[in-house]
Amino acid sequence: MASEPVTVVFKLYCLAVMTLIAAAYTVALCFTRTVRHCSDLYFSTAAVCLTELIKLLLSLGMLLRESGDWGRCGSVVVSNILRSPVELLKLSVPSVVYAVQNNMAFVALSNLDAAVYQLKIPCTALCTVLMLSRSLSRLQWFSVFMLCGGVTLVQWTPPQATKVQVEQNPFLGFLAIAVAVLCSGFAGVYFEKVLKSSDTSLWVRNIQMYLSGIVVTLIGVFVTDGAQVLEKGFFYGYTPWVCVVIFLASVGGMYTSVVVKYTDNIMKGFSTAAAIVLSTVASVILFGLQITAAFLGGALLVCVSIYLYGLPKQDTSRVQKPSSDGEDTQRLITV
Repeated sequence: MASEPVTVVFKLYCLAVMTLIAAAYTVALCFTRTVRHCSDLYFSTAAVCLTELIKLLLSLGMLLRESGDWGRCGSVVVSNILRSPVELLKLSVPSVVYAVQNNMAFVALSNLDAAVYQLKIPCTALCTVLMLSRSLSRLQWFSVFMLCGGVTLVQWTPPQATKVQVEQNPFLGFLAIAVAVLCSGFAGVYFEKVLKSSDTSLWVRNIQMYLSGIVVTLIGVFVTDGAQVLEKGFFYGYTPWVCVVIFLASVGGMYTSVVVKYTDNIMKGFSTAAAIVLSTVASVILFGLQITAAFLGGALLVCVSIYLYGLPKQDTSRVQKPSSDGEDTQRLITV
């Protein structure tokens, strides 16, 4: 029992750091867009691939620290990766599913409003209940949908603010959004289940997933931007701000796996929502973004939902019935 407060503090620390890193990543990403022309921008697919490589190297560093020396670290890598193709294949599932999700999200956001994509929050909660056999109280379900509404309001853009009219296909958009939110919920909860269903080191699991991620993202580079990458180079358009973005994305990915390991994907969603609010506030200060009533209402809903979800569950199944007068008299006689 003495270690419980330390565990809670550690969880809160990981959530807070993940939130701050995610907010800083969003702000840094805005800087890369404002200081460069569209024609000079880096290739996003190449940046994602490089991020996976850096996360792999960081995980190797953490595994080396955990093992104590290079010999033990090497033996762990050989036994858990080179000699365990089944485990490597198991962690390739979320990498492939995330790749499908990213492509479906692009199609969905091209044909529907971005607010609809927030359905991934309750979908993640549903996958957590079904795949991990957990239960959420009514108050926690209410807070999940409140969070969904809050993030939607925070990111809400009035239709008249969009000057460019794009022809949209609502049916295609809804079909793509359904696949995207299911992939998002399934991949996150699947990774959580793999992490928590065995005693394998978190860093070994990260290495297994990031190896698969590098393969998947490399395929994405050559399918999407292959000709331009061969012409201009893999690191075309890189600036100090781009390097900051990639570094924050890599460290944020590491903290995300720690949060999933020691809390769950639903808490990760709450942390991401808080990061959206913080990055928007930072954009007000740095870029002169105007605060709207929708943002204020959404930020309030996000804060309240985080508080409600964190409230302890009330167990009413063990409430004792009041004793009868005869039982009370018998107890007094016994005393």
